[in-house]
Amino acid sequence: MATEKIQTGIRFTEDMLLKITYIAKKNHRSLNAQLEYLAQNCIEEFESEKGEIVLSETDRLKYRK
Repeated sequence: MATEKIQTGIRFTEDMLLKITYIAKKNHRSLNAQLEYLAQNCIEEFESEKGEIVLSETDRLKYRK
């Protein structure tokens, strides 16, 4: 199955990982889906307060590394 999503690594303390996994299960989501949900909410909250984030091609290259 092809996807446009970029795989990334993230580091958590053991307690954080266990707690976010607990929350994900309570929300009937996978850990990955829970993290995507939280990230999307963070972006929406930021943009509602500060305005839309518009990324140039330079930004896209810089932030992908």
